Amino acid sequence: MIWYLIIFHVLSFHNLNLNTNDTHLKFDIVLKEKIVGQLQASKTFKDSKIHYQSATNISTRFITDLSVNYKYNVVFNNHNLKKADVYITINNKPHAETSTEWQGDHYLIKQNDDKARFYDETINYSTILMYFEEPKDVVSCFSEEDGSINTIIPLGNHTYKKVNAKGKENIYYYKKGKLIRAEIDGGLISFQMIAK
Repeated sequence: MIWYLIIFHVLSFHNLNLNTNDTHLKFDIVLKEKIVGQLQASKTFKDSKIHYQSATNISTRFITDLSVNYKYNVVFNNHNLKKADVYITINNKPHAETSTEWQGDHYLIKQNDDKARFYDETINYSTILMYFEEPKDVVSCFSEEDGSINTIIPLGNHTYKKVNAKGKENIYYYKKGKLIRAEIDGGLISFQMIAK
């Protein structure tokens, strides 16, 4: 019997150690006071890199039935963005795809079928990080979705406005460093994200 307890204790401690730094978040997507979807995000550590993933699924009626899905896969190493892939579908059809990859001395950004662009400054903060940490002392962030630099404006009381390259504004609300709510201008639809 004692061997079973020892093995259970060792295995439990081992599994606990593997996952102590990983973070998993869930948000309800709310449109006109109705839950229309979910956003799930994770932050995991693997091979000295931090992997961020998020998946957003929204289903609503906007003139006709509308189903929007966002998938983000983002990798940071030593606080620098190494790779980001974003894939968006609307009604199960490809809508937008953006890939960003560090190539030694610059980023190569490919968006849909447009000509590739280059960005030669190191990126150490991107939009997906806003789900996981309050952007204290951060004035700009990289948008994985369109490969542009967004402005972050502190509004006080742990609230921040993110303004994208087209002038669209999102508002993020934090409590004790954690994102509790956001107001998102998603282009086709505007919605709220509320932490579960």
